[in-house]
Amino acid sequence: MDSILFSIDNRIDFAESIIIKYNYYQQQTRVPNPSSYKDIQLGSVNKAKFSDGELCVDFNETVRGKRVYLLSSPNTSDEIIKLTLAIDAAKRAAASEVIVILPYFPYSRQDKKDQDRGPIGAKVMAKILETCGATAIITYELHADQIQGFFEIPVTHIEGKTVFAADIAKIANESTVLCGPDEEIVLSSCDAGGVKRVKRMVTKLKEKYAMEINYVVIDKIRTKANFVESVTIIGDVKNKHVIIVDDMIDTFGSADRAIDGLIEAGAKSVRMIASHGILSGPALDRLSKSKLSQLIISNSLELNVPENHPIRSKIKVISLAKQIAYAIISINSSSSLEKILSNNC
Repeated sequence: MDSILFSIDNRIDFAESIIIKYNYYQQQTRVPNPSSYKDIQLGSVNKAKFSDGELCVDFNETVRGKRVYLLSSPNTSDEIIKLTLAIDAAKRAAASEVIVILPYFPYSRQDKKDQDRGPIGAKVMAKILETCGATAIITYELHADQIQGFFEIPVTHIEGKTVFAADIAKIANESTVLCGPDEEIVLSSCDAGGVKRVKRMVTKLKEKYAMEINYVVIDKIRTKANFVESVTIIGDVKNKHVIIVDDMIDTFGSADRAIDGLIEAGAKSVRMIASHGILSGPALDRLSKSKLSQLIISNSLELNVPENHPIRSKIKVISLAKQIAYAIISINSSSSLEKILSNNC
């Protein structure tokens, strides 16, 4: 089946890099059905916004009978509407499948009711995508695993451990060479809810790189959204280099408090790995004043930091093109993504 990829949120460079990786890795990756491979085409899409604010989306190529991939990180209301219109347009143009690639899943932090009469935003997003006609989802590092259960269609979930494990291994090796074996690397969750994510990373490092890395837990008392009253470090970080592993960094309020707590507990340095670099509101100002040594994020969202900003030199961005390309390969070849990623990431 022919495949075509459209970038709905104008990140053409990202879409092109996915296709380049796909065309390269399909020749390198061993899968059960190599004869099923077909090149994936980059399509172009028209997006219009009328004077009253209404949006419209249509495609410049035929999609009839094709497997259509729609790439978008819809972190605004307009981007969500554009994506839903694109799904509907593809279905009405007789696409055989419409697979939505969401490097950033909107409203993922609303995975449960936080108020007695509040919504479950992630569930609403899932229903919208399904109702519009999406036949499958590829997404990256969901805030909560249960979001996958909000869908009645297949969900391919790429975990952050496949993106960042190599960087952690490199940092650990460099630390041993430059500082000696006593300069231990320790992983940390940003809060108790992130312990599972850290454990997965520890397991990945052990299996892939034969590294035994310990972790600590940060327990936060949060009095309101984006504000942490106090932190407690559970574990020893004295004279250690700490790497915080989290799913996202937004206003950098709670993370900043966690970093201060780690430094106060004796950590020599603190890096942070965050799958999604939202960086909204006062984030950049707080980052500029923080004791953070380095921030490593993915390109699930466009980097919201000017090139000349002083914090820019502390930020490293890792592309998801490789992992998304493998996800498309697994779908197009009816093979196991878990096996592909374990062998190649």
